Amino acid sequence: MLKTIHRLVLKSFLGPLVMTFFIVFFVLMMNFIWRYIDELTGKGLDASVIIELLFYATINMIPLGLPLAMLLAAIMTMGNLGENFELQAMKSAGMSLMRIMKPLIGVAVLMSIASFFVINNLVPYAYKKSQSILYDIRRQKQVLEFQDGLFFNGIDENLSIRVEHQDPETGLLNNVLIYDNRHANGNMRTTVAESGYIRLSDDKKFLLITLYNGENYEQTRNGEWYNKNTLRHDKFEVQDMKVVMSGFDFERTDENSLISGSQAKNIVELQHHIDSLDRSVAEYTTSSYGPLLQENIFVEDIQVLSLPDSLRKDKTGFRNANLLDSLAKLDVRKRSEVWQSARSVALNSRNAFSFDETSAKEALTQLYRSKNDWHKKLSLPVSVLIFFLIGAPLGAIIRKGGLGTPIVISVAFFVFYYIVSLNGEKAAKEGVWSSFSGMWLSSFILAPIAVYLIIKATNDSSLLDTEWYYAKMKQIEEKVAPYWNKVQQRLSRTKAWQIVQQRLANRKNKKNKLA
Repeated sequence: MLKTIHRLVLKSFLGPLVMTFFIVFFVLMMNFIWRYIDELTGKGLDASVIIELLFYATINMIPLGLPLAMLLAAIMTMGNLGENFELQAMKSAGMSLMRIMKPLIGVAVLMSIASFFVINNLVPYAYKKSQSILYDIRRQKQVLEFQDGLFFNGIDENLSIRVEHQDPETGLLNNVLIYDNRHANGNMRTTVAESGYIRLSDDKKFLLITLYNGENYEQTRNGEWYNKNTLRHDKFEVQDMKVVMSGFDFERTDENSLISGSQAKNIVELQHHIDSLDRSVAEYTTSSYGPLLQENIFVEDIQVLSLPDSLRKDKTGFRNANLLDSLAKLDVRKRSEVWQSARSVALNSRNAFSFDETSAKEALTQLYRSKNDWHKKLSLPVSVLIFFLIGAPLGAIIRKGGLGTPIVISVAFFVFYYIVSLNGEKAAKEGVWSSFSGMWLSSFILAPIAVYLIIKATNDSSLLDTEWYYAKMKQIEEKVAPYWNKVQQRLSRTKAWQIVQQRLANRKNKKNKLA
């Protein structure tokens, strides 16, 4: 009997889980495509490249989409059981809510553990792959697409091509105009032709240009454009040109040499990276302040300022305490030399400190980011389990299945979780909070909510029953009514209250007359 019920509950959960998983990731994928649609179009990319990019992008979205899918599936499953009175039948048979949810909790724990291995091992690999593909796509130039009457500069910024019309079937170009300013010595060449063909070679390394019935105008400057230049003009019936090209062929880059951020590392690599960054930050901090004070400001063995010996030390061998008074006794030239020397030392000290401070800040920023990613790999699997513990009792309370009410509630919880997570992560990145506090903030807030909902669902609480809230409001109103009547009676005796009541009555009479 018990195994049959558990099998029924488990079967009711797996179907919505798979469905919500694909729905959530479809929505996230549409957002990804909309974000990068400008970079994917007009490059002549193969379908395999786009499919590979979308596949790796989907894996990268698992940390974001899996908690939402788990929450939505849990609400739908328990809501369907409650709506069909199956949950009430199980409880009437003596089964508690936690006993009914036992197989679902096991699945949620397994999903949480599996999500850790996915986030720790698969997501960094997919992140490196997707970023490498996007880098290669950005580096690739657009395909040759000539629009009638417009200049095309996609080949080279110093090579502009304009065609009046292109035959879509044969590719024949009419009235071709080419401005070529690619020569290093400043020579400019203009080509005008009645027709021609422009295409890429099969290996996409050369631009093949064939023109018919045209003229060439070339201005030679010879490095002295301001007083010496010549103009060469010639006509042709057929002219073939070959221009060396680069960037039109999709070339793959080694992602291991290109992507090395904290998001591309697993938890073991992050720990090693954090240890090295800790040492780097300590070294930068020590090397910034110590040498600045010892070598640039408080110097004992070398003469920092170009001062006479009489001004640097007194007769006892110590520094002259009345240095300013002694400087005042020098002539204008000596004082100027001392001031220039002091200014030079101060500028060098500031530049050295600024460089060390910038390096320390960069290392500290990388340290915060690496610590955040380390904690994120642990907090996200826990959030998957917490979202299930929120969704299952919540579905048992609302007793509504389908996609309507569960989606509204799931999105509300997820938006709240996302906002809290972003604020915590931002505070951890800026060093205001520790990485542990910032990355686990959402879990600390949602865990008590999950416990509260489980208690309410176990006790069959009317948490979302509007009639229960209406009855409670009526009770509160009945308790407050005597005190409110006394307050009104006291106010009615005051002159200010009478004036207010009179003005309200006058306004009401005016409205009645207008009506």
